[in-house]
Amino acid sequence: MSNGVGDNREQAESAGIQERKLRHIEACLQPESQYAGVTTGLEQVAWPYRALPELNLDDVQLQTTLLGRRLTAPVLIGAMTGGAQRAARINRNLAVAAQRLGVGMMLGSQRVMLENPAAAASFQVRGVAPDILLIGNLGAAQFLPTPTRGAYGPAEAARAVQAVGADALAIHVNPLQEALQAGGDTGWAGMAARLSKLVPELDFPVVLKEVGHGLDAGTLRAVADAGFAAFDVAGAGGTSWARVEQLVHHGRVITPDLCELGIPTAQAIREACRTVPHTPLIASGGIRTGLDAARALSLGASAVAVARPLLEPALESADAVESWLRQFIHELRVALFVGGFESVAAAQAGQGP
Repeated sequence: MSNGVGDNREQAESAGIQERKLRHIEACLQPESQYAGVTTGLEQVAWPYRALPELNLDDVQLQTTLLGRRLTAPVLIGAMTGGAQRAARINRNLAVAAQRLGVGMMLGSQRVMLENPAAAASFQVRGVAPDILLIGNLGAAQFLPTPTRGAYGPAEAARAVQAVGADALAIHVNPLQEALQAGGDTGWAGMAARLSKLVPELDFPVVLKEVGHGLDAGTLRAVADAGFAAFDVAGAGGTSWARVEQLVHHGRVITPDLCELGIPTAQAIREACRTVPHTPLIASGGIRTGLDAARALSLGASAVAVARPLLEPALESADAVESWLRQFIHELRVALFVGGFESVAAAQAGQGP
């Protein structure tokens, strides 16, 4: 028998999450959601130019493999949203474009659908994208108990993956965002040990990701032996989710110095390469152009993920998302071409003419 009080609390909490997701979308569209003084550092990464590249543009090979799945280019659509009708349209348009282009996609946080099954429809994209690399998403904070709720475990992680037909699960870490969020989860003691116990119990690939403030070397060392299949460094320089939370709850950024905290994307890639050299890296956080992507690959990333630039196109149509991604992938191909790199692997290894 259900507990009426408990059910009412869960329903109210789920409704609150859905409302917050919609407000997140609106906040992310504002220029104030972006880092004000911190850049990704990718603009400082020199890119070679070869007047005689000794290859043809059309012969540059962008195909790669990530998490056991083939991608036509080393590109993922990054995690954005879910849980409401508007979010369902965004996810559908993103997924259609990903299917057309053969790139991957990471869903937004699925907590809302685990707590309210009615919200699951907004995450269901396999019908329009049967072949893509699809990565589910849950927050690390959900895997530790709080005074008001229990902790997620392997069962909830498996539900998140199975319910949407995902190939893998991303677990996102976001202590700064939670600390600045009204009612955020701020109990993070013991998280590394919890994740190190959880991941080996799962029978699908698991990615550890930040949300835009950067994975640091200390964190990577703490979970280096946990069995993560990849790390998404999600560095600083793009969207600041600390800023997003303050825009949502205050209508303005009230602690701009705290909201600028984070590890720039280029630095995060370098630190990760040194700390976990044998684990694939996804570079995200302020990736805006194909040249950004090329530079990230040259630093050691296996693939890049793009989110904020695709939000407005996703609100418009799948065609708009596809158009943006085609231009992005073309820019990546041109960067490799003029650098004299015949493939993604060559760029990662620095093997030009």
